[in-house]
Amino acid sequence: MKTTDPTIHRLRHITLFSACTDRELALIASRTTEHHARPGDILTREGHAGHEFLVIVDGTATVHVGDRTVAILGPGDFFGEIALLDDGPRTATVIADTDLVAEVSNHREFVDLLTEAPNLARNLLVGLARRLRAADLQLTA
Repeated sequence: MKTTDPTIHRLRHITLFSACTDRELALIASRTTEHHARPGDILTREGHAGHEFLVIVDGTATVHVGDRTVAILGPGDFFGEIALLDDGPRTATVIADTDLVAEVSNHREFVDLLTEAPNLARNLLVGLARRLRAADLQLTA
């Protein structure tokens, strides 16, 4: 499959999607919507229900848990998956620091992607494992 679609080309350069096949990239493109945020926009709110999974394409955002800043996210970073995976509340508030562009999937689209794009699902699990490992190291430090 020839990938002249600009969305597929852009997705291919995002780490989370880098191992995806052309078919998976086409599926991701069909199950995501580009979202633009301005500095100060709240992208997720801790304790609220989660309805979207977001992958930052351009810009940065800060992750807050309670009154603590716990991470700065940039292009290629993703968030929102935990609330979609376990139907629990958001675990953090994420606020755009700059003009930000993200690819967004709603709950149904996210489930479709995990089922139909195994390379994406694997990369997502690797990302979650890295976050868990970092959190464990912080607890033992």
